[in-house]
Amino acid sequence: MGAAHNAEYAAERPAVRTENPGAGCCAPIGRTAFVAAPPRSVPTAADGDAGLSRHRIEQAIVPALTFAMGDSRGDENRGDGETPVHGVSLESFSIDATSVTNDDFARFVEATGYRTEAETWGFSAVFHLAIAAPEGDVMGAPPGTPWWRGVKGADWRHPGGRQSDIDGLADHPVVHVSWNDAVAYCEWAGRTLPTEAQWEAASRGGLDGARFPWGDDPHGDVSFPSPKIEPQAGGFWRMNIWQGTFPTENTKQDGFLTTAPVRTFKPNAYGLWQTIGNVWEWCADWWSPGYYRVSPFTDPRGPERGQVRVMRGGSYLCHDSYCNRYRNAARSSNTPDSSMGNAGFRTVERRPDDRPGSGATTAANA
Repeated sequence: MGAAHNAEYAAERPAVRTENPGAGCCAPIGRTAFVAAPPRSVPTAADGDAGLSRHRIEQAIVPALTFAMGDSRGDENRGDGETPVHGVSLESFSIDATSVTNDDFARFVEATGYRTEAETWGFSAVFHLAIAAPEGDVMGAPPGTPWWRGVKGADWRHPGGRQSDIDGLADHPVVHVSWNDAVAYCEWAGRTLPTEAQWEAASRGGLDGARFPWGDDPHGDVSFPSPKIEPQAGGFWRMNIWQGTFPTENTKQDGFLTTAPVRTFKPNAYGLWQTIGNVWEWCADWWSPGYYRVSPFTDPRGPERGQVRVMRGGSYLCHDSYCNRYRNAARSSNTPDSSMGNAGFRTVERRPDDRPGSGATTAANA
């Protein structure tokens, strides 16, 4: 990007993080932020070999527990609904140790012939520095977020656009998958998306009140397992987020401009890798900023209805100058048909009362 583009970004960029910066840095809100298009029927994997699960991801076991859900340190973004902190009780469950990878998703597509929403709509959201597409494929930016572009031909196989591919990225998280796409994978795999409460409990790794899965310091004393990661004054980075000046310069001190392999850095105490940073992860729940005020103590599953679904964990684009949503308690959301280059998912075991794929009985209202 040239000086004119950088000036455009600078004009949009606040000097410091505001109380409610919105989620535009996380992902463009809704597919119609780029273009209005007719609705389409979301395909499912039910007619493939859905009865034969090919889900091969290692599982981490989260024990039965009661934990404090939400932000208790004053880090919350006003409007995201991270408060009040409230007790939550969950039964033990198993969850994917990593995000679903390109290799995992490819097996699903090969078995079912599934086409993602990005493929069906013909475009997806790509961060401006990651675009690999002819100029004619690049659509306009959504209002207020000039670092995002709709790119024709961008999808899970072509994360930067039609001039990119996933060769050498088999162990990276699949991206450009919508909530609906994630649910279709779950239906085939005999799994569900985690509830928001399950996701936060798993990410915390038993550390109530901690900002990150390992504690409160964004740095650690070891670079594991990637030799690309450079030591900083406070140690090594423990997660894949933005370093430098957002959104024009990423110094890649953590080793990555976009996604990292799912087993980069160090897992938490439950054995989960990269719940923080790398890619946002879809959860089963509808999102509401006021839900924590009415959330039940036992096994909360979100509001009964809504317009946007919960996303958790932050991504490689997170930077304190816009938001600090790369924390255990941080919340974001997007429409179920949205797809972008920094969002993926992981799954949990299905419970007897779960609607297939959804992770929550209340998702029947979707």
